[in-house]
Amino acid sequence: MEFCSKCGTRLAPLKKRNGAKVALLLSCLKCGYERRAIRSMTTVSRIMHHSSQGCIAVIGKAEQKLRTLPTIRIECPKCRNKLAYAWTVQIRGLEESSTQFFRCTRCNYTFRENS
Repeated sequence: MEFCSKCGTRLAPLKKRNGAKVALLLSCLKCGYERRAIRSMTTVSRIMHHSSQGCIAVIGKAEQKLRTLPTIRIECPKCRNKLAYAWTVQIRGLEESSTQFFRCTRCNYTFRENS
């Protein structure tokens, strides 16, 4: 996910035809800013399940290597590195709090927040 450098709005993918060529751009729907998209864009597939949990996002191995998550200062229990990527996931029901996960920037060890 990328954001507009002018107004901060999320950029949306847009295909533009220039004769026989098709260019993939990232466009701001608010201010009209456009820029050419890089070749390796992240794709997320959604698989629908008939359960109370809704849908599950499946992220490919190439996309997992992207370092676009926010970082936080926390000690890795495996290598004692002081920086990790952070994200939250709603694991249980909606009435339960979210679980925060971390992935070490050095050894890629994934761990949860101890509560």
